[in-house]
Parts: sequence; C-alpha cells; structure tokens
Amino acid sequence: MNLELGSEAQEYGRAARRAFEAAGGDELVLRADADPGLREHLVGPVLRELGALELHPRADAAELEAAAALCRSAGYWALPYPVAECLSAPADLDVDGLIVVAEHAPAGAVAGLTKRWATVTLAGVRSTVVAQSPPRPALVAELTLADLDSAGAGDIALALALPCWTLLGMLDRAMDLTVSHVRLREQFGQALSTFQGVQFQLTDAEVERAGLDMLAKYALWSIATGRPEAVDDALALRSVALEAAEVVFRVCHQLHGAVGFCDETALSWLSRYSQPLRRLPWGLTATRDRLVRRAPRTGLTGIYA
Repeated sequence: MNLELGSEAQEYGRAARRAFEAAGGDELVLRADADPGLREHLVGPVLRELGALELHPRADAAELEAAAALCRSAGYWALPYPVAECLSAPADLDVDGLIVVAEHAPAGAVAGLTKRWATVTLAGVRSTVVAQSPPRPALVAELTLADLDSAGAGDIALALALPCWTLLGMLDRAMDLTVSHVRLREQFGQALSTFQGVQFQLTDAEVERAGLDMLAKYALWSIATGRPEAVDDALALRSVALEAAEVVFRVCHQLHGAVGFCDETALSWLSRYSQPLRRLPWGLTATRDRLVRRAPRTGLTGIYA
C-alpha cells in the first residue's frame, strides 16, 4: 500500500496552484460570487491550459492521483468551479460532470454553468439534470432531474472522494492563513503565536488536517486498486473530512477573531464556499448514518479499522 502521491501528480498539483494564483487567486471567487455567469470565463481557460479536463481518473491510477492533486489545489484557492464533479464524469454517459445527490431535494454547486450534468445517489440511481434553480448562496442550485438508470454503483466512490480532496485543499489554506495571522498579530506586546493556548489550538487543528490527508490518500488507493470496499472507504473519508473541517474552521475563526467573518478576509470566503462541500449531499450525521448502514457487521477494513 503506497499512501503517497507520485512525484508527477505532486508537481502537477503545485503547477495548478500557481496557475490559479496567477489567474486571480482570491479574486476569482469574489467575481464569480458577484456574477455566477462568469464562472466558465474565469476558470475554464486555466483548466484547459492545464489539460485538467483531459484527465481520465477512472482509467489510470496516475491520472487519478493527478486529479486528486488538482482538486486539492482548486480547494486551496476556493476555486469557483466544480472541478471534482467534472473529473467524476462517467465514461458511459455523454455529460460534463457527475454530482452525488441525496434522494430528496437534490442540489449542487453548479449555478451559472451551462453544462450537461448527471447525478447519482448512494443507491446507484443515475439521473440527468434537466433544469436548475436560480443561484443560491455559494453558487448552489436546486436541480430538477429526469431518471436515467440504476447503473451508477461504479461511479459513487470517485464522485464522493474527489470533493473531499477539494475540502482538504481548503483546510490547507485555512491553516496557512491562520498561522500567518497569529505570527503577525500581537497581544500584550507579544505575537499571538507565542501563547501556549494558541499553539495548542493550532496543534489540534493540524492533527485533524494531517489525519484527513492520510485517509484521503488511502481512499484514493482503495479506488485505484478496485477494492470492493471502495464506496465504504469513500464514505468514511467524507465523514472524516467533515469532522476535520468542523475543527479546523472553528479554530481558524477563533484565532482570527471577528475579522475572520469579514468579506475582506480570505478565510471568510473559504469558510463560506466550504459549506456546499460540507452540507451536500449530506451533512456529518447523515453521512455517518449511511456509512453505518453500508458497512458490514465486521466494520471497516484497512487503515480505517
């Protein structure tokens, strides 16, 4: 079992992060939030230059790793584009992306994009999106579906795992922003970073982030090797990702103080745009419930055991 991304995938992820920064960085999400119709114009050319949508993560383990690294870089800049969903597109459907949805009130962060979307439920039921509502906060749209088939069981693991890589990138950035903040801000004549309480909080958050990093790589390996437990591993990854996000964003907001909720602060936009990933298709409690119902009596295997 190799729980490290290949060197090529890591370099691709670094190149993608630099490309997103050069294209506007934090300004991208601000502009897309103001006008969702700009999403394709803002991000599409960068993705095409990176060859991002030419990746075939279902067909090749190296391209799967590259796709994960790309999603992580997209999350780092809260890129206003459903990169993970586009990379999850099934090979047997003529669509631009795949969205995992709940059985009731399906929704996705795809507002403002004129693409062909398919959806899949945890039961493997696939549908096509025939209409979507006007944009809601964080570029979410309610979806109107037309039933397609029940052949989506093989699509679920990848479509669950890649958004977790996007969320991991957001936690990377939240930690980077907070570490910089506590080094610069002073209280009682000392940098905040010198206080033991601050160091303990950052350590707790980093443990959660680092744990998610390891489990995300494990889930990727599980998918790449075709393990029959891949969907269970992806559900477990989502559960861990949501737990980590709660801790990391709570700590980062606490250490930023009130300024962390202001639109002038990058952390505020990261936190806001993490909400669709954390709430759709299910929140933490619903994700745990589905994991418990799917996992056999013996429980999870491998690194999750």
